[in-house]
Amino acid sequence: MPSIPRKLLFGLGLASLIMESVVSLPAFAADKVSLFKVITSKDEIVIGLTDAELAQVEGQNAGGVAKMLVAKGSMSVWQYAVHKSAAGDLEQAPLHKVGLIASDSLRVEPYATTLKVLPIDDSKK
Repeated sequence: MPSIPRKLLFGLGLASLIMESVVSLPAFAADKVSLFKVITSKDEIVIGLTDAELAQVEGQNAGGVAKMLVAKGSMSVWQYAVHKSAAGDLEQAPLHKVGLIASDSLRVEPYATTLKVLPIDDSKK
């Protein structure tokens, strides 16, 4: 079995390390998204708030989101839904922007998922 020259092996390892860091940079640049389930007497939806949006919420939790909605009367947020990625994996992805209106029958709770949560694309805002 022929041996691989050390310089070639080192070069391949360095190239793969550089490529991995370049590919993973967009993931670090995107805001993390927290998901919440909004429940009314008629239906329920899953919404996503970026870290920047959540920083404006008192307590940065579901109770704070509900308080903010009641105080403002309405909010514009991204609705999230499950979809398949190009690789065939299921992901939570932003579907479209929706308006929430405060209501007495409204409940907001944290939404946990084992699926990958995609960031909100700023170009679609």
